[in-house]
Amino acid sequence: MGLFDNFDPTLAGHDLVQDLKWDAALRQVFARDEAAVLDRYALRPAERRAIEERDFRALYDLGFHPYLGGQLARLIYGNDAAGGAILAVDKLVQSLQRKS
Repeated sequence: MGLFDNFDPTLAGHDLVQDLKWDAALRQVFARDEAAVLDRYALRPAERRAIEERDFRALYDLGFHPYLGGQLARLIYGNDAAGGAILAVDKLVQSLQRKS
């Protein structure tokens, strides 16, 4: 099975990640009140649950784009050289391996 065989471009989470990447104010709101930001998007129940539970494997199983999953991990856990990026990658890999 190829990396993109399950890709579903209709997932609202893709828009969420892109918006978070480019909108610093939205990232600040997301950090304070994640639920309020998630409410703005037409996320499927399983998609929202996977984001809330940091279950990247479930997101990929739903058809989340692999690149955007990595971006979401860094947006959630950090992307700084002081360890946030390493934590983000570790959490992503643990979730994909079902070790989180």
